[in-house]
Amino acid sequence: MLYSRYLSAKKNTNRGTLPLLVFLHGFLGSSEDWLESVKSLDEFPCLLIDLPGFGESRHLKPQDMPSCLSAIETTLKKYTTTQTKVVLVGYSMGGRILLQGLAKQIFSHLSVIGCVVEGAHFGLRDQYERAARYTNDESWAQRFEGEPIEQVLNDWYQQAVFSSLNDDQRQTLVKVRSDNLGESIGAMLRVTSLAHQNYLLPNLRKQSVPIWYLCGEKDDKFKQLAAQSGFPVTIVQGAGHNAHHECPILFSEALRAIVERFSETDKASNKYSNNH
Repeated sequence: MLYSRYLSAKKNTNRGTLPLLVFLHGFLGSSEDWLESVKSLDEFPCLLIDLPGFGESRHLKPQDMPSCLSAIETTLKKYTTTQTKVVLVGYSMGGRILLQGLAKQIFSHLSVIGCVVEGAHFGLRDQYERAARYTNDESWAQRFEGEPIEQVLNDWYQQAVFSSLNDDQRQTLVKVRSDNLGESIGAMLRVTSLAHQNYLLPNLRKQSVPIWYLCGEKDDKFKQLAAQSGFPVTIVQGAGHNAHHECPILFSEALRAIVERFSETDKASNKYSNNH
């Protein structure tokens, strides 16, 4: 079972039982990445999961995507029943894992009322793009496995997708991420590589679970993907690719508003079902 942090709701509301928010972090991250954001979401119960190869699950070496999804499913079963309303939240790699889980009906036993993905890719359609991505990810995986981790992380955070970070933010991330194990990082990068992911958008558009896209104002690449997806989109002002890290309060406010929309839709759906 994956390591996870369960945070019970601390604030009473007049809205009855609120949904459980389940968070999956991005590549190189851990459940700790969400702690600042969930401080202001304390009316909700929250489950923060360390994915295989990271955080307190760093010694769990992933074998493939099905085994990764199975580990998440097992962890969720510990904290939920079929009656538990759930909202899934995933950033970047974590978002892609959630999207693949939805496409494969992995979460069908849960009462998932919505899924929020932050800066997550739907997959590559072009075989040449996929081949280039495979080469790129394999190169990084080998570096993580064979070189000093701080050296590799310094280069990793120079990539264009992290251009909104300043030097202090980059160094903070390098320091925090240096606790990871190079072998586990390499394995997870291979398992979750975009090169191996199917193009999920046509499948996802048919899903019954509502999907909402969230990304930073400065994250041009993923803003474009979000706009093309056809899903509702929320933009976090002033943020780049990692909106919940760069602007945790604005991220929390945006997420609360999205969850409230999911809850309203779920209640309306149940009311309709009960009347017919």
